Amino acid sequence: MATLCSISVPSTPYNSLNSNQIRKLPPNLLCTIPSTLPIYPFRTPRTLSTEATSSSTSPTVQDGIAKQESMSIDSLQRFIDLNLGNWLGSFHQFDPKGNLIHTISTRLAASSYGDDELISLIQTLYIKQPPSSFSISGDDCEPEWAEYKIKETNMFTVDKYQQIGFFPKEKAFSLRYQTAGMLETALRQGVLGEDDTGEESPRNLKLPSPLPSIVCENCLYSLKGDVRVRAFHIMDPKGILEMIIIFLEERSGKVLVYQPLNNFKDNIDRIIPYLGKWTGHSLTKRSGVYGATVDEADTTTVIEIDDEGHLIQDITCTSKGRDVTTNVHWTGTISENVVTFDGGFQITLLPGGMYMGCPCDVAKCVREYKPFHLEFCWLESPGKRQRLIRTYDVEGMAVSSTYFFETKL
Repeated sequence: MATLCSISVPSTPYNSLNSNQIRKLPPNLLCTIPSTLPIYPFRTPRTLSTEATSSSTSPTVQDGIAKQESMSIDSLQRFIDLNLGNWLGSFHQFDPKGNLIHTISTRLAASSYGDDELISLIQTLYIKQPPSSFSISGDDCEPEWAEYKIKETNMFTVDKYQQIGFFPKEKAFSLRYQTAGMLETALRQGVLGEDDTGEESPRNLKLPSPLPSIVCENCLYSLKGDVRVRAFHIMDPKGILEMIIIFLEERSGKVLVYQPLNNFKDNIDRIIPYLGKWTGHSLTKRSGVYGATVDEADTTTVIEIDDEGHLIQDITCTSKGRDVTTNVHWTGTISENVVTFDGGFQITLLPGGMYMGCPCDVAKCVREYKPFHLEFCWLESPGKRQRLIRTYDVEGMAVSSTYFFETKL
């Protein structure tokens, strides 16, 4: 790693936590992102271009490259600024059918160091541990928090590994993870705590596959305050949805304003807020820190349930500048918290006005050379919703991200 030109000392996270309350995880649990790209079981090899760039690049091209580089540094700085601070939150694990499995209290401390192209984001996740079964009855000790260091984000990782899709003005981003190690650690420590024996399949604990095919994070920020939702699709090695992870977090909060998600609503209630006519705007960007805008469009979506109980979704998109209109008609079947559409796409309805969408079988899409997408929607308040769609090519590589803001008529 290059020598850093300057270092800013990160602020002490959560002054309410003393050193006796924080327990660093043993080395075997610190599953950070590996330095090599993952091997997707269902991917076909990508052919790399062998054409070398000419060494005699014209001044005009050089100026363009320099300008693009400065823009990428600015984007990274804005991304880091968006994530800085101390975040109080809750971690929720759902099964593919939208049933809540576990809820864990978390805290996240994010700071930065370095300047310009050497700037890095460093994050530490604190996981509240359950009371130990070996604790003495009547003991009022403060709860313990396990400490987990998340791999740094910098100019190298953000483009090559995380393949970020970033929307600075909208305060939204999508990125890719290479391992579910952080999620597994949060589950182990938040559910088992000190009683974790390190068993491969602990009782009553659902862990991500050691080699998931896709771990995608979509993050949306609240339109009201300094609150955000980070949503994870976890696809197993065969390309099937294995679990859903939600982080609900508030910056610099001492008490989480948004209550942790639970299964307090009937299944039918989860679909009702989405029904009706929605109009809005979408913005699509290529993956990567450069984030060139590919397309902007005005959108209209009508969602209704027909007489036979099917969910009908009609989408109209009109691209700006090209005056091209696209119409899409989807018919879906509702089964509890899952809507399965014709063509092999499903959405899982979650509490809190959220849903997660993905193909029923990603491997099938890749085998048939079909691009696919993952979707996260947050209907934070009645009549307003944000969506993020992460699009993948026929080889299973992320190529673009699309942000939607829509209002209900």
